[in-house]
Amino acid sequence: MEKRFLRIGIVGYPTFGGSGVVATELGMALAEQGHEVHFITYSQPVRLKGINKNIRFHEVNVSDYPLFVYPPYELVLASKMVDVVKYEKLDVLHVHYAIPHASAAYMAKKILEDEGIRIPVVTTLHGTDITLVGKDDSFKPVITFAINHSDAVTAVSESLKKDTYRFFDIHQNIEVVPNFIEPAANCDHWRQLARKEFVTSDEKMLVHISNFRPVKRIMDVLEIFKAVQAEVPSRLVMVGDGPERHKAEQWTRENGLTSQIDFVGNVKDPQEILAGADLFVLPSESESFGLSALEAMSMGVPVISSNTGGLPEVNQDGVSGYLCAVGDVAEMARKSKLIFEDWNHFSSGARSIALKFGIDRVLNQYLAIYYRVVV
Repeated sequence: MEKRFLRIGIVGYPTFGGSGVVATELGMALAEQGHEVHFITYSQPVRLKGINKNIRFHEVNVSDYPLFVYPPYELVLASKMVDVVKYEKLDVLHVHYAIPHASAAYMAKKILEDEGIRIPVVTTLHGTDITLVGKDDSFKPVITFAINHSDAVTAVSESLKKDTYRFFDIHQNIEVVPNFIEPAANCDHWRQLARKEFVTSDEKMLVHISNFRPVKRIMDVLEIFKAVQAEVPSRLVMVGDGPERHKAEQWTRENGLTSQIDFVGNVKDPQEILAGADLFVLPSESESFGLSALEAMSMGVPVISSNTGGLPEVNQDGVSGYLCAVGDVAEMARKSKLIFEDWNHFSSGARSIALKFGIDRVLNQYLAIYYRVVV
């Protein structure tokens, strides 16, 4: 069919997590190309910035009825999708995360079919919707059904694709479309500002970014830093927030490291801090892709990470950093010091690999899927 501009509905979490960041950045890139993008979620995405006439935001409001013990977000989301598809004349819905987004999209799709309106649904799987939530038997039937009834399904890594087929009875074809980055234009400027703010001229700057859930192994980050700073003058910047933060802050006080570890909370543009780093630390128990690692690499920051999930598809051992076994804190600390000894090599390697995940390439993959399902 003729490659016309599309009206695309994007449904995802509006938060700092990887799926929300990817959904937002993808929508902004599509809008820059001339497509009309409609974000449908419960609050404005945190990464949504600038002014573009091709971007619309539709807030999903859940009323607090006394009848409901839990707010029926999935039902309200489905109704909002129906409304936006009908009145904005959308061509396709792209939902990020299997539940509740793909299941709500299926409901919206069937409602619209009754009114003679066809809307194809593209579902992108991001990780914890499969590797954590998906292992819960109470969710498994819904996730399986939603994936199998999508018009197209993508996963952000080969590892996640394999996990999806292993955990669920899926007969849909799953295409791998990796996460992506848009190279920052102000790296050198940001690096100077970040280093001036956090470290002295003779200190190394280590950074970790996550939602501080147990799967991120926050305590391993701290132990790695403790071992590194015992031999190399350094500071650690912890970006993000979540259930493990209090425990991490308490450990920092008990180990006398409060003057060397900064907890800065959630940051809207973490690249501004990442740019100043000498090393990015990501020792996760499970990681479907590792978007934060890729963002670090795009600014020439080497990565020390676990070798789990999709991380080996992003962080190339010996080139952009090192991969180590989950929980091997001693080895991660040792390899961190090796990176410092040959930092220019690893920094160059990180930038080189990150270029393979440029937004233009990934954008074209998604557009090809959209045009295929919009018939």
